[in-house]
Amino acid sequence: MWLSLETSYTYCNQVARSAARNFYYGFRLLPRPKRLALCALYAYMRRVDDLADTPGEVVTKRRLLGEWRARTERVLAGERDEEPLWPALADTLERYRIPPRYLLDVVAGAEMDLEAREYRTFSDLRVYCYHVAGAVGLVCVHVFGFRDPRATELAEQMGIAFQLTNILRDLGQDYRMGRVYLPREDFERFGCRPEELERQNAPEGGLAKMLRFEAQRAWEFYERAWMLIPLVNEDSRRALWALARIYSGLLEEIERREFDVFSSRARLRTAEKIAILFWARLGPTGAYEFKQRDRSWRGLGWALLRHRTR
Repeated sequence: MWLSLETSYTYCNQVARSAARNFYYGFRLLPRPKRLALCALYAYMRRVDDLADTPGEVVTKRRLLGEWRARTERVLAGERDEEPLWPALADTLERYRIPPRYLLDVVAGAEMDLEAREYRTFSDLRVYCYHVAGAVGLVCVHVFGFRDPRATELAEQMGIAFQLTNILRDLGQDYRMGRVYLPREDFERFGCRPEELERQNAPEGGLAKMLRFEAQRAWEFYERAWMLIPLVNEDSRRALWALARIYSGLLEEIERREFDVFSSRARLRTAEKIAILFWARLGPTGAYEFKQRDRSWRGLGWALLRHRTR
């Protein structure tokens, strides 16, 4: 049964609110139509991730993703489908003129996860990062709105910065799943081995140097991508700034822990995310300028929020 548009958007909003731990904070700063559009897109991406992470054989996951790709193509061609997210997604794609190929690129990224267990070079890894995150940035920037053609390239770079942060955060978890995303050439450059990721404490020696190198690479993507913020429509800038601050704040936290992402999961506290929203609503200072490891948002507002959460 093809749900009403309102019911479909409500469903997508519930999915995003329950599962998008970091993204939903930024969504809340958008006008309602744009917020719901991002929820529809998130619900689609979440479904793709769930299919790829389904317990079972690789052949089964590949079949499920292939079926999802075919369903996506049929819906894009005008066929109705009982999946509750489709009406909202179809409306979002049409309303914001989002090229459908970006959705299929995300599916291709999930399929890559079923095949590749490591990447030889950063160029190889970047292809993967485009599919699982750069393409997400591209669909989002169409919802944010833009006129400057540079926005699409910068949106892709923002997505890659987010994904490089995720890779550093999940090093231990991914290794236990048999996945090593950091390039083999970097392990060789710093004289360390992927097997060193099987640990429960902070890295040392060559591995520590390598992870500092990987973090700096992520910061370089953030610095370039930060120029996107003033290029999107004014009603979306605060939301994009908040999302970028949450993810770059996560990278700061990983560095603060000296890359010990193995004994426990690195994350920002809820109060820290609320502090970012607080500053975003006030309007970020410095015209959204980029400052690497800028902790200005942890000032008085963060101190007050921390006190209230005790």
